Amino acid sequence: MSTGAAASEVPRFDAALVGTEARDWFALLKPRVISLVVFTGAAGMAMAPGHLNPVIACVAILCICMASGAAGAINMWYDRDIDAIMTRTARRPIPDGRIRQDQALGFGIGLSTASVLLMWLATNALAAFILAFSIFFYAVIYTMWLKRSTPQNIVIGGAAGAFPPMIGWAAATGSLDVMPIVMFAIVFLWTPPHFWSLSLYACKDYGRAGIPMLPVVRGARHTRWQILIYTLILSAVSLVPSVLHQAGWLYSATAVLLDAGFVGCAIRVLRDRQDATGVSLTGDGAARQAFRFSLLYLFLLFCGLLADHFLIMG
Repeated sequence: MSTGAAASEVPRFDAALVGTEARDWFALLKPRVISLVVFTGAAGMAMAPGHLNPVIACVAILCICMASGAAGAINMWYDRDIDAIMTRTARRPIPDGRIRQDQALGFGIGLSTASVLLMWLATNALAAFILAFSIFFYAVIYTMWLKRSTPQNIVIGGAAGAFPPMIGWAAATGSLDVMPIVMFAIVFLWTPPHFWSLSLYACKDYGRAGIPMLPVVRGARHTRWQILIYTLILSAVSLVPSVLHQAGWLYSATAVLLDAGFVGCAIRVLRDRQDATGVSLTGDGAARQAFRFSLLYLFLLFCGLLADHFLIMG
């Protein structure tokens, strides 16, 4: 055999291909979701009393990151049929054929198990239990049951994304208190107006996939009112840390300003020119603006809480 023939049979390293595959596996973790989950988990840890070893704190945050990604991978595995139908999800790695469904499931289960075990070894059983329950809640209760069965899927399922502050607090202290529960409630009540704003302009996608999102089942007008109602409730609950003297003037001012902005967005969504069914006559600009502001809202609210805790409350 000639050296030229032998060389042609040697597998070549294709950096571009490897990079593409890595991006596909990374996309399976839903990285945009992970960022807020990790941030709120770290906020819960930072707000907790006492001092946690920095290395252990980083491991705990890594576990939250791994668990969130694992739940996202299982979600994509289960939703591969509807993801293929919806325009905004059709290019995800599984429906597009870039990752096999069995690989995605194995990856999600393996990462879930590793994150819980590592959290248990690094911190304590309570943090590991809440972490495991959050994965189960999102992957099974929300994804496999609520999402396809009820228009209240986001309301109930929102608990899955609200657990990280409790996990962070439990990792630092081995217990729970009022403050992490309040932080849970804030994220829980933030989820419906955040996600329903998205569902207003992705309504056709959900309808094609047969997902009973609120605008599909109850209509756009009802959804607009629900966005405003939940935003008002969220605004009230966001001030609970101040009422309980767990936060000072800096957080209170931040919350009031952000609440005013979020309520303003919700009112614009409600007052947007609509047809008889509540569908916007001017495009989806108001709903998109509310969705984008909601992301900024949660991030800045928790930033305000942390700044107040370290700079004001001391």
